[in-house]
Amino acid sequence: MTPNFEEMYNTYYMKVYSYILTLSKNQHDAEEITQQAFFKAMTAKNGHMGAASEFTWLCTIAKNIFVDSTRIQKRKGELDENQAAATNIEDAFANEDTAFRIHQVVHNLDEPYKEIFQLRVFGELSFAKIGMLFGKTENWARVTYHRARIKIQERLDEQ
Repeated sequence: MTPNFEEMYNTYYMKVYSYILTLSKNQHDAEEITQQAFFKAMTAKNGHMGAASEFTWLCTIAKNIFVDSTRIQKRKGELDENQAAATNIEDAFANEDTAFRIHQVVHNLDEPYKEIFQLRVFGELSFAKIGMLFGKTENWARVTYHRARIKIQERLDEQ
């Protein structure tokens, strides 16, 4: 049974849009997500299987798109914060006195924090390559580097 997408769109667009608007609290995002949901529904291999109503099916697709986009935005925000913090420490190397203090702190760091920080900042290696060197994951390298930066910042603040 081939669904009539134009009829489905006309019947459910405002309902799905309203549902997503309550989640996103942003008209533009709600419009975009609703459009994506209908597009995904129209291009789905299996289409609507009938286990739930068409409205429920469309809302589920829209909600999943909303959750994915929220997750991406959150990651992007965290990435921006991490990059800013990393830049602050790395910018401090420009000042000779500060650079010497940072080298002292890094020199006294415990392993693997010391090596991870040095590989990332001085060796300019990617997290994936650092993880491979240690036989660990890229995520492990990211977390360890982040912890090393925190330790360095804390010790610099103590001085």
